[in-house]
Amino acid sequence: MTRHRVVALLNEPQSPFELACAAEVFGTVRPELPVDYDFEVCAEQPGPLRTTTGYSMLVEAGLTALRRADTVVVPGWQPPGDPVPGAVLEELRAAHRRGARIVAICTGAFVLAQAGLLDGRRATTHWRRTAQLAAAFPQVQVDADVLYVDHGDVATSAGTGAGIDLCLHLVRHDHGAAYAAQVARSMVLPPHREGSQLQYAAPPTPADADESLTPLLQWAVSRLDADLTVARLAERAGLSNRTLARRFAQQLGTSPGQWLLGQRVNAARSLLEQTSLPVEAIAARVGLSSAVNLRRRFRTAVGTTPGAYRRVFGRDQDPPAPGVEGVVDSVQGVGEPAGRYVTHVT
Repeated sequence: MTRHRVVALLNEPQSPFELACAAEVFGTVRPELPVDYDFEVCAEQPGPLRTTTGYSMLVEAGLTALRRADTVVVPGWQPPGDPVPGAVLEELRAAHRRGARIVAICTGAFVLAQAGLLDGRRATTHWRRTAQLAAAFPQVQVDADVLYVDHGDVATSAGTGAGIDLCLHLVRHDHGAAYAAQVARSMVLPPHREGSQLQYAAPPTPADADESLTPLLQWAVSRLDADLTVARLAERAGLSNRTLARRFAQQLGTSPGQWLLGQRVNAARSLLEQTSLPVEAIAARVGLSSAVNLRRRFRTAVGTTPGAYRRVFGRDQDPPAPGVEGVVDSVQGVGEPAGRYVTHVT
């Protein structure tokens, strides 16, 4: 039986982590599983290749390796957005034309976009780079709210660890959920994660407020559990509702209501991370009135549910019961889950 050949296209300086996402999934021999993938790396110029972490790796194969690939992986590209050599783009297009699957991890999406493989299609990249990708390639429908997007022939992932999510998804597509669960178990990872990459984005730092708003903001943040309304904020500041809205827009770039909602969601994030309080209690503490309202607001803002967020970021979670290998076993054999954290376009 012919094995599936995966070739990673590297570029200097190469991020070792993005490369390891693909290498660990496709290139590691696991005695408990049949070996169904061959893995190799190539670069435009074979030889020593610098990495982003200060050491060099030896790459022996040139671009001709792409001509025998069933799957081509571009594991990040530094610096993102710089022109890609024409020879690299043409080999990628040729591989795609003959039916190879083309996969980008993190900033590798910029390479696929330059090759024209994402024109008119949805794609993603690291949340820090989604705006840059959208501005540079307006013909690409950039989705900042998913861990990966798979069109079958072309796939892109969000940053760093989302490359593992995408690679496991591809294994699941190639060999089924049970096989992918075995690979994930050997990596001590779940076969899929809940949520979207928005949950990993740092809460935005508001623009500096001048002294006219700072006391009001501090006062509001200290009593989020109270019945705070725009009218009450305006009364506290001694301003009309219209004047308060204008100052918020000028100084913070948002409305009083949106600012207040953002503070409540961020406070809920902290409580989910640092306490074991039930969602209903957290909703009351941050002024969102009910668990239902908190879940709705949280999903809109963060892209996942409070429960799923706590499972990822909570500090006081109980360890798995004896003999249970975490969440991997609980989903082994289950097909592709629905949700905003994975987009599979057919």
